[in-house]
Amino acid sequence: MNEQAKKTESKELSDFLDDTFDTMEKVLDEQSAELRQYEVGTVQFVGRDIARVSGLPNIRAEELVRFSGNYMGLVFNIDPKEIGVVLLDPSENIQVGSEVHRTKRVLDVPVGEGLLGRVVDPIGRPLDGLGEVNTVMRLPVERPAPAVMDRAPVTVPLQTGTKVIDALIPIGRGQRELILGDRQTGKTAIAVDTIINQKETGIISIYCAIGKKSADVAKVIAELRDHGVMGQCIVVVATGEDTPGLQFIAPYAATSMGEYFTEQGRDVLIVYDDLTSHARAYREVSLLLRRPPGREAFPGDIFYIHSRLLERSTHLRAELGGGSLTSLPIVETEAQDMSSYIPTNLISITDGQIYLSPVLFNKGILPAVDVGKSVSRVGGKTQLPAYRSVAGDLRLSYSQFEELESFSRFGTRLDDSTRRTLERGWRVREVLKQGQYKPLRASEQIACLLSVTGGTLDLVPTEKVREAEDHVLTAVNSDLRDLCSRIESGGKLEISDRDLILDEIRKTVKPYEVTEEADANN
Repeated sequence: MNEQAKKTESKELSDFLDDTFDTMEKVLDEQSAELRQYEVGTVQFVGRDIARVSGLPNIRAEELVRFSGNYMGLVFNIDPKEIGVVLLDPSENIQVGSEVHRTKRVLDVPVGEGLLGRVVDPIGRPLDGLGEVNTVMRLPVERPAPAVMDRAPVTVPLQTGTKVIDALIPIGRGQRELILGDRQTGKTAIAVDTIINQKETGIISIYCAIGKKSADVAKVIAELRDHGVMGQCIVVVATGEDTPGLQFIAPYAATSMGEYFTEQGRDVLIVYDDLTSHARAYREVSLLLRRPPGREAFPGDIFYIHSRLLERSTHLRAELGGGSLTSLPIVETEAQDMSSYIPTNLISITDGQIYLSPVLFNKGILPAVDVGKSVSRVGGKTQLPAYRSVAGDLRLSYSQFEELESFSRFGTRLDDSTRRTLERGWRVREVLKQGQYKPLRASEQIACLLSVTGGTLDLVPTEKVREAEDHVLTAVNSDLRDLCSRIESGGKLEISDRDLILDEIRKTVKPYEVTEEADANN
C-alpha cells in the first residue's frame, strides 16, 4: 500500500516536472535575442560650468544629457567633432573621461497645484525642505508662444496696490510691463508689493529669482509668508551661486509653470528678477562655448532669447479658457542709462516701462517712480473708470509741476499762478508717496487722489499731508463702504459720488488746515 502510494506520487511529480520543462522550452523557443542600442559619449573637456563631449552622433539640440553620478547637462552646441554642454550641476563632480548618456528628451519641469506654496529650482527640485513636489504632469521648459489669433485684447486691470502705478501707469492682465532702474532703487519692492496685493484676487503669482543673493531671496520669501500670500505663490530660485546654465533656464521654467494655470483659464502674475543677470549668464556660457560675441560681448541672439520668453505672456481668447499671464520683468541700468543694450532691447519688447530714478530715491520720494519716463502702452485701456475721472490730467499736470520746480530753483520771483501750481504739485508728490508692504485698494487710492486733485489739501501744510491722508482713508472706509465696493467692482464715479467723497474728505482734513491769516500770526 505504501509502495503503491509512493509510485503514484513519484509519477505525479515526474509529470509535473515534464510539463514545466516543456512549457519553459516552448517559451524559450519563441524568444529571440534583441540588441538594444545605447549611445554613450565621453567627456573630453570640463571647464567652469561647461563640458565638451564626443561620441554622441545622433544628439539633438537642447537635449538633456546625464553624466556619471546622475548630474545633468543641456546640449547647447553641436559641432562636427564634439558637442558643447551647459552643466546644470556643479562641474567639480564631473571628470574628463567619464561617460555621458542621452536621455532622448528635452528639459522639462513639473507643473500643477502641488507647486503652490513651494520654493523650487528651475528643474523643479525642492529647496524648502518640505519633501518632494507632488505634481500632475511635466511640461517642456521651451514652449512656443501663443499664436496671434489665440490672443485676446488686454481688458482687465491688474491692481498693484501702488498709487502712482495704478493711477498713472496702469497694468492690465496679460501685459508685459518692464521695471527698470539703477541698483537699490526699489525695483524688487514694487514687484513684491504687487504680489502681496493679489492676496484676495485669486491671481497666482510666480517669483523667479535669477542671479540674486541667497539672503535677498530668503527675505522676499519671508515677506510673502508674513503677508499670507505664499500659499498662492511659486518661487523659482537660481541664485548667483548656481551654475549659469541653471540661471539661464530659470525664467523659461517659471513661465512653463505659469502656463499650466493659464491654459486652465486662470490668471497668473510672473516676476523675472532680473533679466540683466539672465543676459549675463547667457553671455558667460556662450563665450565659454566659443560662440561669436557681438555688442558688449553678448551673443547675436540675445534679443531673441528675451523676446521668445516675453512673447509667452498674453491674454488668451475665451474659447481657450480666457486665462492670462502677466509678466513684470526687471532690468538693472547703470548710471541712469536707459539707452544701453539690454534695457533698450527689453523696452522694445515690452508694453511699457516703469522707471525708478535714483535721484528721487535719494530725496526720499518712495516709490521712486519717474512719471515722465514711465509709460504703459496697454494698461490705460484696462483702468477702472473711477481712475479716469480722478487722474485724467494728473500725469500732465504733475509733469508740468516737475518742470516748474526745476526752474524755481534759480531763485527768480514767482507769480501767484506759478506758486499755486508748485504748492499743488508738492502735495501731489506727498500723496503719491507710499510705504513698502502697504498696498491700497482701488477705492482708497481714488480717495487719496481726489483729496489732492479736488483741492481739499491746499490749506494743509505739506508736512501734515501724510497724516491727513491716513485719517481720510479711515473715514472713507468706515463711512462710504457701499461706494467703495462699487468703485472696486468697476462702477463709474458719478458727480454725486465725487461730491460725497470730497465732503467726507473736507470734514476729515479740517483740523489740519492752516489759513494764510493763521500762518501770518504764527
